[in-house]
Amino acid sequence: MRIGLQVPSYTFPGGPERIGPEFGGVARDADQAGLHSLWVMDHFFQIGMVGAAEEPMLEGYSALAYAAALTENITLGTLVTGVTYRHPGILVKTVTTLDVLSGGRAWLGIGAAWHEEESRGLGVAFPPRPERYERLEETLRIAHRMWKGDESPFEGRHYRLERPLNSPPALRRPHPPILVGGAGEKKTLRLVAEYADACNVFDGDELPHKLDVLREHCERQGRDYAEIEKTALTQFRDVPSVDAAVDTIGRLAEAGVDHVMFSRGTGRDLVGPLAEARAQTEKIVPAGR
Repeated sequence: MRIGLQVPSYTFPGGPERIGPEFGGVARDADQAGLHSLWVMDHFFQIGMVGAAEEPMLEGYSALAYAAALTENITLGTLVTGVTYRHPGILVKTVTTLDVLSGGRAWLGIGAAWHEEESRGLGVAFPPRPERYERLEETLRIAHRMWKGDESPFEGRHYRLERPLNSPPALRRPHPPILVGGAGEKKTLRLVAEYADACNVFDGDELPHKLDVLREHCERQGRDYAEIEKTALTQFRDVPSVDAAVDTIGRLAEAGVDHVMFSRGTGRDLVGPLAEARAQTEKIVPAGR
């Protein structure tokens, strides 16, 4: 069973000058505690479910590069990048750079984007949902092509790349794992089955049903459902006890989840309980494994 930590907030005591030391400390502590993954949101304004838009928010890949320099083993990713935020070729290059500099620890976490307020605020195009999904699929195709070393031109409806060169190549083989976030049954989970190495769904009553839908998409695609890493994001209002964390991990493992990501505030007060929970749950085998 894998345990990850998501950091959704950078509102550390002491103001902006403390963000670097404090976030760096969380990253180091999570790494030393043996957690499998560290995640940041890829947003430019704080999101409403966490705080006010004006609260501090770091650019995701810069934050992960900083964390990479301070850690040794923990894997690093965004949960998740909105497809409209970066041109696909630049996004693949960015994730490849993180992978090379971290020694092969990068993820590509990606989704169809939803935060219209920040897009309009910063002048980023925010097309209608059907187009965002079209762009997501093209981006996934481009990522696979670039990580295979295929430099032939790409001609899509929304993107055209004359020579998708990616040098140096990623260290992770066959490529940094691709995680598609979201639980849309018709499009998102189909894209997981066709292109991704992992899915990410919210911890909730619908989770078992969503995994059943993913299994059905895999059957239609001729894909082995077991190839896909099932991840779930679980959020706590209060600091969870070790017992609560252990119970959550066990419950999600029974549902077939391989990798649980815990999220609360700056993440500082989660590392200790998760380290102890990891020691108690590392031998749990998720259902279906």
